[in-house]
Amino acid sequence: MREAELTIRRVSKADFEAFKQIRLEALRLEPANFASSFEDWVHLPDEEWVQRMSEPVLMAFDKNGPVGIMGLMRQTSSRMRHRASVVMVYVRESMRGTTTARDLLKALCAEAWAEGIKQLELNVSSENPAAIRFYEREGFSQIGRIPFGFFYEGREIDDLIMARRLTGPPF
Repeated sequence: MREAELTIRRVSKADFEAFKQIRLEALRLEPANFASSFEDWVHLPDEEWVQRMSEPVLMAFDKNGPVGIMGLMRQTSSRMRHRASVVMVYVRESMRGTTTARDLLKALCAEAWAEGIKQLELNVSSENPAAIRFYEREGFSQIGRIPFGFFYEGREIDDLIMARRLTGPPF
């Protein structure tokens, strides 16, 4: 797919249905890659969905609708407001191997920088080597490991903690 066919933008309340669609798709199709489950989100009231869109959430759209999502969850403590976690990362399988994930992350870095965020952090399943390689290529370094970070299908899965400093554009 050519990049010109994609639009990446911050979501608004008008994107409620698209946000709900892509988030539930991610949780349903890639359950081992998220701490949250499909069941955690599917029955949320609409007000909660809208609230979860209040932090920066970016989505990639093609002509048929959403194909990727990535969000930020900023630290709220005054001494930690320079940090944010990258959350809800998902790119539809048909778009993997394109620049979609990289373009989403680049846009998310720009959004973070504009909001005064100087460091991005994330947790990634130790059982997701493709995601780990992607983050490493994009400048993230592993800074820790949480043994038994979450429990899925009777398995204890470690979480890797990764971070990337933002020093300014270009991202």
